[in-house]
Amino acid sequence: MSGNALPTTADLLATAMVVRLPMRTRFRGLTVRETMVFAGPAGWGEFGPFVEYDDDEASAWLAAGIEAAYQGPPPRVRNVIAVNATVPAVPALEVAGILARYPGASTAKVKVAEPGQTLDDDVARVAAARAGVARVRVDANGKWTVAEAIRAIRAIGEVEYVEQPCATVEELAEVRRAVDVPIAADESIRKAADPYRVVAADAADVAIVKVAPLGGMRATLEIADSIGLPVVVSSALDSAVGIAAGVAAAAALPTLDHACGLGTGALFGADVAVPFLPTEGAVTTRWFGPEHIIDRSGVPLADGPREQWWRDRLVRCHALLSARGPGRGRD
Repeated sequence: MSGNALPTTADLLATAMVVRLPMRTRFRGLTVRETMVFAGPAGWGEFGPFVEYDDDEASAWLAAGIEAAYQGPPPRVRNVIAVNATVPAVPALEVAGILARYPGASTAKVKVAEPGQTLDDDVARVAAARAGVARVRVDANGKWTVAEAIRAIRAIGEVEYVEQPCATVEELAEVRRAVDVPIAADESIRKAADPYRVVAADAADVAIVKVAPLGGMRATLEIADSIGLPVVVSSALDSAVGIAAGVAAAAALPTLDHACGLGTGALFGADVAVPFLPTEGAVTTRWFGPEHIIDRSGVPLADGPREQWWRDRLVRCHALLSARGPGRGRD
């Protein structure tokens, strides 16, 4: 927030609404994405940490929402951002239908290592994606052991990269030494107290950065500038408001060589604004300014107890940000 004073909780809650966005396909175990949006002088911000996250981790997401609403986007160097299709852990026969939601996309990110599924399921899903796009990357969300990751990567075959095959930086480094496929770090950056450990450990070839968990667009750009790896800007299953911040960060990067994971608006059956749906494999920058009116009749709202849960959570996270002073929202 660049040293600016925090808005008060009363300011944030005055315009806040908690929405429940239906998912077209189960993703990250969710069929409904619950999140909060609020308005400020620069536009709309989102506060949508996943419900299992503690207040310390969630406070970075609040910092990102406040930055969007009270500072707006950084200067951009491009208006169009190439995006990947996102393929949930669906049966292989459903992959073509998922890819059809991303017209023109030449890259697909395929979820693998889903609990209850087998490596054969992953191999079949990746093969189905290869049949529809030129490049495939896979994301295990840290679910494999080192041995499982090595076996799975060899079975899946050539991909653009494997995102977060294992949970720890040390495991990523071990897998990277054992396979010929590039390794990307996601959770090892956005959840780490020191996001630069992946570089010190020689554990990754690509850095996945997400605006909300890193505390905002400017914090994301700072990490991207200093981490010394090719960067992919991705979403955290954000609403259109959060995606706007991700697109703004991608648009401000001096160099952007990979398709970004910012087409996830295609996963929602309803959204708080016109979603960022890919055209010819890309999305275009947009910002939801303070004049934007969210059509409440078209967006499912949370009930009273769930709305209060989010409002209480915002108050707690705001207290953490206030105690820390300026920064990216986490120690």
